[in-house]
Amino acid sequence: MNVRTLCLAILNFGEATGYEIRKQSMDGDFSYFVDASFGAIYPALSRLTEEGLVECRDEVAPGKPARKVYSITPAGRRAFIEALHQPVAPDLFKSQFLLVATCAEYVEPRHMAELVAKRTAEMEKALADLRAARSDCDHPGSVWALDYGIACHEQCLDYLHRHGPQLVAIAGTALGAEAAE
Repeated sequence: MNVRTLCLAILNFGEATGYEIRKQSMDGDFSYFVDASFGAIYPALSRLTEEGLVECRDEVAPGKPARKVYSITPAGRRAFIEALHQPVAPDLFKSQFLLVATCAEYVEPRHMAELVAKRTAEMEKALADLRAARSDCDHPGSVWALDYGIACHEQCLDYLHRHGPQLVAIAGTALGAEAAE
């Protein structure tokens, strides 16, 4: 999957401006799927328009600059469906928190406790956001994906609650040895 497919996916649910597509892909319901920078979305929309997969119209409102509104074409919907049938790459998971946890013995225990508390709060917020999105959603595939995300976040949060103190206990165990050397 790539930014093109992400743009087609968003437009499959309804027309949108480039700004709205960017917002959905960075902070909205589609932010969980593919990394899409601001600089990648507009070139993708331009190419999709040139290829006839997306149409663009200018929308004028009194006292405001014209904005371009994109919509998917029948050819774009076919290309989107074809893209959905391609093999998908494994999920990517990168975490600076887990790097610090891996090297916990070199981290002051107080700092590690703060990191665990911050990560727990972040997970609780993400879980609340997913639950809120789920309560407003009636699209079957989206409901399934939201439920999957909720289950993953619940497991992470449970692990932090049960094993966070263990990580804090590991913290700093090598600092005394470092100072002695």
